[in-house]
Amino acid sequence: MKMIGAIFVILATTWIGFEWAKRLQARPRQLRQLKVALQSLEAEIVYGLTPLNEACARLSTQLDPPLSWFFEQFSAGLISGKSSVREAWEESLVVIHKHSALQKGEIEVLRQFGSMLGRHDRDHQQKQIKLAIVHLEREESEAIDIQHRYETMIKSLGFLTGLLIVILLI
Repeated sequence: MKMIGAIFVILATTWIGFEWAKRLQARPRQLRQLKVALQSLEAEIVYGLTPLNEACARLSTQLDPPLSWFFEQFSAGLISGKSSVREAWEESLVVIHKHSALQKGEIEVLRQFGSMLGRHDRDHQQKQIKLAIVHLEREESEAIDIQHRYETMIKSLGFLTGLLIVILLI
């Protein structure tokens, strides 16, 4: 009976380690998707002359969750007309922060970008998008560095923690 319990403890802590490592893997992937989304948004706004709500609705169908949820919520907020562009963006940031691997740095970049969104002409908007992309590239390189540095360690730490618990209980 002790052996079965020990196996369950080791499996549980190993699973926790792998889940934590999965979150480290998700962050650079989501940042890349976000950069692509902003580039698509730039193309829609600047070259396609598409209204912001339509551009975001199209983006929501092209992206995977949780980024699709972000642009879907933002588009819905703009269409409803209940709030300004900035308020709709802020509400959408709450959704993406809860359901994504993005951290405070990325959320702050998006918050600053959202404060300028829809306030200026197309040229200035294009500059703001490019600036946000540059900041997200910096965050992505940091996220990749963290992933490479800690991913294997976290997986091993999950297993070793389970082993330690089993040893202490026996």
